[in-house]
Amino acid sequence: MSDLGHPGFGLDDLPLRDDLRGQAPYGAPQLTVRAVLNTNENPYPPSQRLAEAIGRAVAEAATGINRYPDRDAVALRQALADYLGHGLDAANVWAANGSNEVLQQILQAFGGPGRTAVGFEPSYSMHPIIARGTATRWVSVPRTARFEVDVDDAVVAVKEHQPAVVFLTSPNNPTGTALPLETVEAVAAASPGVVVVDEAYAEFRREGTPSALTLLPDHPNVIVSRTMSKAFALAGARLGYLAAHPAVVDALQLVRLPYHLSAVTQAVARTALEYADELLGAVDALRAERDALVEWLRAHGFEVADSDANFVLFGRFPDRSAVFADLLERGVLIREVGPPEWLRVTVGTPEEMAVFRDALLAATGRA
Repeated sequence: MSDLGHPGFGLDDLPLRDDLRGQAPYGAPQLTVRAVLNTNENPYPPSQRLAEAIGRAVAEAATGINRYPDRDAVALRQALADYLGHGLDAANVWAANGSNEVLQQILQAFGGPGRTAVGFEPSYSMHPIIARGTATRWVSVPRTARFEVDVDDAVVAVKEHQPAVVFLTSPNNPTGTALPLETVEAVAAASPGVVVVDEAYAEFRREGTPSALTLLPDHPNVIVSRTMSKAFALAGARLGYLAAHPAVVDALQLVRLPYHLSAVTQAVARTALEYADELLGAVDALRAERDALVEWLRAHGFEVADSDANFVLFGRFPDRSAVFADLLERGVLIREVGPPEWLRVTVGTPEEMAVFRDALLAATGRA
């Protein structure tokens, strides 16, 4: 790497914010192995028919790419509202480059210096990272031993810290735990600020598990965050979105960068929504594979967290790093994340899961 003629000059020599010194960026390994099961992607790529439709949409967008895109992505937001239902329209929906940008914009608008965000951990590691990046104070409240959010503890924490933003993740990452709506309602009623229900894995929930979208009419401080990266198999397209009261959308427009969603991104996302039935067709198969995996893991003596997502948290391992490394040597990449002694595996294709099962038994001496 070039040092541009300044050998010895490094990060410590820059006027970096003090609260960022010593921190590490978010990242997950990107390796070429037999079974890539670490980032909760949908393992089934778009069909040739859909790929061709996306190609045509991108080609059409390219004819006007010398002009800026629709700054507010109104047509896309309406298409997302139609997908979500619940009486929503474009005014209730906002979209950005992945749900992480959506969450960042929320903290830019409602967080910041002198303000607090509360989360219930273990949970999605980007929540405190984005809070730090927006100079928002982060308060972590522990989940129960079953990775649930104790509603009484949650209300006490909210009343004590008076957060501008509360994060509730359902299904939770990395545990897969879904929240009862009563918990969200109680937290929303106690909160002086906004309550973000991160539903990135909502489509994978078990039958009958409700969405916080049903709470929006009666709770204007609730925001439901979603993504097209997971169930829609569009991780490479980077499209996240939220549903909320129109006033929330108005607030986010105060902090969003102009023309933040490219014409190509909008075209790809709108086309994918037209093929929603096809893209979501793999969800049932992934749910079944997940449930079979949970049953198999428990049958082989592993402890497993109940999951409503497309991943499973399992353990316990006195040295989880050794198990992770052994699996990687056998061509299986999973995730060393969450509470100590636990590992997380994404649900892949039946072929990938067969490779994972064999590797795990060998790595733990249970073959």
